[in-house]
Amino acid sequence: QLRLVESGGGLVQPGGSLRLSCVASGFTFGGYGIAWFRQAPGKAREGVSCVSSHGTITHYATSVKGRFTITRENAKNAVYLQMDGLKPEDTGIYYCAPVPNLTCGDGTYTSASGSWGQGTQVTVGS
Repeated sequence: QLRLVESGGGLVQPGGSLRLSCVASGFTFGGYGIAWFRQAPGKAREGVSCVSSHGTITHYATSVKGRFTITRENAKNAVYLQMDGLKPEDTGIYYCAPVPNLTCGDGTYTSASGSWGQGTQVTVGS
């Protein structure tokens, strides 16, 4: 059974940093790109960043480019999102999901799983 568990969220002041983790099980982890999505209150879920199956290709939403860094460790079935220079508009629930590998590079990725984990809450404010 496919399962993804997100962690690492919290409350941070503007300009601060957080590192999110996503640990996956129940599918062939190395065969998929993995993406982070977020959903702010009252808004639709949006793609934030994606990393290809072997970590060689990454994509970032324009709003986070230069501030966020996505990495993965296939040996641990894990993906990380280092978030620096956080802004209040980064507030939301962050989710990870497997995505078709070829969609990572052009930013057209959508979840391939059809379901979502519990996510991890990120709140940026003073």
